[in-house]
Amino acid sequence: DSSDSPKTTIQSTDQKSASEIKTETTVIPETIPSETAIVEQDSSQKKLYPVIKVVDGDTVAVEVDGKQEVLRLIGIDTPETVDPRKPVQCFGIEASNKAKEILTDKKVSIEADSTQGDLDKYNRPLRYVYLEDGTNFNKLMIEQGYAYEYTYNTPYKYQADFKEAQQMAKDDKRGLWAEDTCNGSPTK
Repeated sequence: DSSDSPKTTIQSTDQKSASEIKTETTVIPETIPSETAIVEQDSSQKKLYPVIKVVDGDTVAVEVDGKQEVLRLIGIDTPETVDPRKPVQCFGIEASNKAKEILTDKKVSIEADSTQGDLDKYNRPLRYVYLEDGTNFNKLMIEQGYAYEYTYNTPYKYQADFKEAQQMAKDDKRGLWAEDTCNGSPTK
């Protein structure tokens, strides 16, 4: 039988090489599926959603499964521009415009936080928003001085990072922390 002759030839030339080859072929297939599973898990966490509208600096509408979801961003508060009960606050327009500049016509990934409720008091999903390059948009707004760090009831996942970002923005007098803007006060 001609199909048996190659096996016989390999085993008869070098028994050790044949077992090494066999070991390599069994090890490689075992590692490929686990690496593939990790890649698939990462890509599922990075699902991108189109930004439909920037409501203001801390509220964004994205398209999720064909419908609009208005998200309230976790861990930040920007000066008000759209609340009919409040006057437009210092640096609110700038914060809203910055959010529009960064997010308009973009796709973002979103993350819930198990330390927070799923919805705010207005039934908006509470989320972190990430730019396509992985930048945490919530933190970026604080770092650049367009938002305050904001804790509602309980500490959240990135609270320490956000508080540190706010302190750096304050120290560097960025955005709403600048003396010639709000000097840190939304009512100035």
